[in-house]
Amino acid sequence: MSLQLTGIHHLTAITANAPENLRFYTKTLGLRLVKKTVNQDDTTAYHLFYADGKATPGTDLTFFDWPVGPEGRGTHSISRTGLRVGNAQSVEWWKRRFDELNVASGEISEIDGRTSLDFEDGEGQRFRLVDDGALVPSHSWERSPVPAEHQIKGLGPITISVPDITSTALVLTQVMNMREARHYPSPDGNGEVHVFSMGEGGAAAELHVAVQPGLPIARQGAGAVHHVAFRAPDVDRLHQWTERLKAFHLPSSGEVERYYFRSLYFREPNGILFEIATDGPGFAVDEPLESLGESLSLPPFLEPKRAQIEARLKPLE
Repeated sequence: MSLQLTGIHHLTAITANAPENLRFYTKTLGLRLVKKTVNQDDTTAYHLFYADGKATPGTDLTFFDWPVGPEGRGTHSISRTGLRVGNAQSVEWWKRRFDELNVASGEISEIDGRTSLDFEDGEGQRFRLVDDGALVPSHSWERSPVPAEHQIKGLGPITISVPDITSTALVLTQVMNMREARHYPSPDGNGEVHVFSMGEGGAAAELHVAVQPGLPIARQGAGAVHHVAFRAPDVDRLHQWTERLKAFHLPSSGEVERYYFRSLYFREPNGILFEIATDGPGFAVDEPLESLGESLSLPPFLEPKRAQIEARLKPLE
């Protein structure tokens, strides 16, 4: 069997307002803050991780807090993040909730055969709730303001925008061993979307590539996505991916120890940053599962600098 990615691991986006970000993702979306830490490459910035009740790989939505202006939308970018819920009734529940809370959202529609609802946070971060057909188990968070049956289960299809799919498709299929499953018209009327599937497939293991040559080149900022990460089960498998990228002469970061997982970064041909990350050891490696995210966590190599790091961080609440 060929080397396979098993799905989406996490997605990292950018906020310029960490306190409001924390409020929206925990109070409005009902996600659990599972890790409050800093960007390991820029310790002046928070790195906030939201996930399901058990901090399961594939449920992590994370944010760098950087003092930047708004994103300039366009191509060469990750343009929309899928979030999975259990059924169409949950999508309808969320539409009512968004209307009540004045969250910007569209109308419920069927996109790529799934009941879907597009919405944005206050900084214009773009999401799509999708009914995953209850195919993936859920781990609800008992302290969430959202009823367990309607809680967000994890990441769904991630959509990237490229002006030309040719080289991107080659990397996805020939290097990353994804399968091109189907295509559908872009819901915004701009181009066609090609669906690439990995592992066992399904909404938790798809990358959607929108071909949109008429758009300007995106400019990263608040409301943008920084990178998307794909799942490797363990370090041995990550080593295999490192060697595979070398064999294809695809430049990469080399393996990076992130403490909660081990990572490998590279850019696909249109410049979008990809990461392959291990499922373990996970977020409970340095604090109990029941109290994840309640205090500032630092990996061991940053722990000696805790006092100066904490002194530079602004309060979140």
